[in-house]
Amino acid sequence: MAETASRPDPDALLASVSQTEARSRRAKLKVYFGFAPGVGKTYAMLEGARRIAAEGTDVVVGAVETHGRAETEALLAGLELLPRRPVEYRGVVLQEFDLEGALARKPAILLLDELAHTNAPGVRHAKRWQDVLDLLDAGIEVHTTLNVQHVDSLNDVVAQITTVRVRETVPDALLERADEIELIDLSAEELLTRLREGKVYVPQMAANALESFFRRGNLLALREIALRRTADLVDADVRAYRVEHAIGATWPTTERIVVAVGPSPTSASLVRAARRMAEGLKATWTAVWVEGPLALGPDDRRRLDAHLRLAETLGGSIARLSGTAPADAILQYARRHNATRLIVGRPTHSRWRDLVRGSMLQDLIRGSGGIDVHVMSGGTESGPRLSDEPERRSEWPDYLFAGELVAAATAIAFLADQYLALPDVVMVYLVAIILTALRVGRGPSALAAALSVAGYDFFFVPPRFTFAVSDSRHVLTFVMMFTVGFLLSERTRRVRMQEREARQREAHTSALYALARDLGAAADAPSVAAAIASRAADAFDGTVVVLLAEPVGGLAEAAHSGTATLDARDLGVARWVHEHGRPAGLGTDTIPGAGAECVPLATDTERFGVIAYVPRVAGRPLDAEQSHLLEALARQGALALERAGLAGKAEAAELRARTESMRSSLLSAVSHDLRTPLAAIAGAGSALRAGGAGLDAPRRAELIATICEESARLERLVANLLDMTRLEAGAIEVKREWVPLEELVGVALTRLDAGLAGRAVTTTLPPGLPWVEVDPVLFEQVVTNLLDNAIEHTPPDAPIDISAREQGGQVILEIADRGPGLPPGFGERIFEKFERGPAAGHGGVGLGLAICKGIVEAHGGTIRGDNRPGGGAVFTIALPVRGAPPEAAP
Repeated sequence: MAETASRPDPDALLASVSQTEARSRRAKLKVYFGFAPGVGKTYAMLEGARRIAAEGTDVVVGAVETHGRAETEALLAGLELLPRRPVEYRGVVLQEFDLEGALARKPAILLLDELAHTNAPGVRHAKRWQDVLDLLDAGIEVHTTLNVQHVDSLNDVVAQITTVRVRETVPDALLERADEIELIDLSAEELLTRLREGKVYVPQMAANALESFFRRGNLLALREIALRRTADLVDADVRAYRVEHAIGATWPTTERIVVAVGPSPTSASLVRAARRMAEGLKATWTAVWVEGPLALGPDDRRRLDAHLRLAETLGGSIARLSGTAPADAILQYARRHNATRLIVGRPTHSRWRDLVRGSMLQDLIRGSGGIDVHVMSGGTESGPRLSDEPERRSEWPDYLFAGELVAAATAIAFLADQYLALPDVVMVYLVAIILTALRVGRGPSALAAALSVAGYDFFFVPPRFTFAVSDSRHVLTFVMMFTVGFLLSERTRRVRMQEREARQREAHTSALYALARDLGAAADAPSVAAAIASRAADAFDGTVVVLLAEPVGGLAEAAHSGTATLDARDLGVARWVHEHGRPAGLGTDTIPGAGAECVPLATDTERFGVIAYVPRVAGRPLDAEQSHLLEALARQGALALERAGLAGKAEAAELRARTESMRSSLLSAVSHDLRTPLAAIAGAGSALRAGGAGLDAPRRAELIATICEESARLERLVANLLDMTRLEAGAIEVKREWVPLEELVGVALTRLDAGLAGRAVTTTLPPGLPWVEVDPVLFEQVVTNLLDNAIEHTPPDAPIDISAREQGGQVILEIADRGPGLPPGFGERIFEKFERGPAAGHGGVGLGLAICKGIVEAHGGTIRGDNRPGGGAVFTIALPVRGAPPEAAP
């Protein structure tokens, strides 16, 4: 068929050019596509690579799985092989594709077999298709292989057919991005023969495969799926090519049916006929309706909505078009979507109407070109028609307004009679007619035109003040004046209607945009429900109730707008919608007598709840466009709920990971640090029991001292664990008392008297320091932990310095040592749980400083760790001065 060029749509052409430009800048991806292992994908890829390499192109084999097939291995000869990367996993060394090596080598074409392969842990990406994306981004053309069962969207279909769930999948988006897809096809019988001959798997594996996955029925079904999927991808390329080259003629590469529907009751038969024809031809089909300039009455609108819903129920898609010429709009849509058949209803009106208004059927037939037009009996032309009930009924004030305008125009023209010619008077009346059309409906406009003709004839056409006409030429003026006035009023009315529809579409778009913005800020299910209810209430004239699924089952109201409520029957409808995932209730085909229209809040994988709409006027359903808007709001809300759920799951998973890490760290630390004092206590006790009276006094005293010291150390470790648990749970209650700082330091030194024995401890606590309002027990624990930390990290001959001062409304307490100090950047981390600095002694669990920080911050203070000039570390506590104790106040 010869290509016919027409003027392309500028937006479509711009999008096509942008897409072509983007394709030219990125590296190419070629996929060898098959329906099962063994059809010859790898063999075909290697054959093609050898031909390309023979032409001088730089081709490198990144990873090819031959599965022991001799003919496949023979094709690798002469091709450069990229060294594999050894990865150890569970005691086994796996040879994986080396992505870093490929990026460094950067060949022109890289062969990478088995696109759905899962990489071993330890490499950059978990999936091989992610490696492919990196290669493409680096400008390397990739040739790869893929079986149909690994396509993500087909995974469930394949599992249903073969009863085998394939775990390794590739996103559809990557397959759609491919620049070239080559289908490697083979008959099911030939593949089974290859399998029996051992050309696919070794004999034992082949026998198992024949009994499970490689049954003939499975292979036939998979082959059909692969052929259809390839045809869909090629069809997308065909449509893009047609847009790019502005080809308007139909290319009958596959059957597509368009059925024109309208408000006529018999349009339902056209929809069913289109469904039967599409089923017989295995074709896709679409029901279209052209929204013209004329208004539809409520009954017509309801019938049209029912026909469009019927088309969706029967498996077709729907399209709402707009235009003043329905035939042109339908043909333009059909050509743009490469439709091959067009179904319309046989006209039942008189031929006189076709002579006056034109025949849409004749226009379709004349302009169809290569599209077959099927005219079905029992239908009517599906273009828009004027309803018997106007959109707005004119009331008597509108007619009075029209009369007043014509009277005003007559008065103005009569007063200016000596300055105006008769054509000028006609223009004055036309202005009155136009003003009437801008303000009121068709009836008052027609009255204004008739009164204008009468006024012009009576007051201005000779003989004046009579309806007699002396010059017959004025009769033509009367006719033209009335006709032009009426046509102007009709055109003005149509423009007003189009403006009203445009405002409605803009309001719907604004509602969707506002909802998307609100949902972007919603972090949980209640806020998502509130956003949906708020935006839906703005878009519809009624009450919107959002019901969310409860964990224990059932639905609970999460958000509400308006005053109406759901009765027991409406709640039953909502539960049905939630269970079945389909709209129901008022205005639908399911439980249409309900008082509310309910749509599911659901995604492809999960159902979250229901949106229920209760109209302000009982029994008045939403029209089809409003129903689609409600469903769009529900889809956006469901995606937001899914996102919130995934965020919650991710947060819970992260919390579980942190908890697991904390538990592992705790077990690791506690198992060592609790075992050490327990071992010392057990050893000393065993020595005392075994030695009995034979031990001398110094030895017995030493063993008893060891038991006491290690018991005290064990007590501190357990106390730290309990304190950390209480801090994490927020169970520590601060009981403030006025205490002198000297007392807190003194108690801590006394508690650690045994550990400080033989060490030089310097205290600098100037007199007159303000008292601090703290919990004495908790704060003694802070000072004790800091001193214990200094003891553990300071050599026995190094001093420990304790000092305090008042500065800037705060009491500053410093505990410094001469140990190894803190590593660079460790000042903040040292206060995290299970973090330990370089220990000079036996170390600890790593909770002491974390407990110090928690207690200090609970008192409104701060704590930090720094390196000390000359070596060592210094920990600084700053507590706010809250005044003076009551007894010390002047």
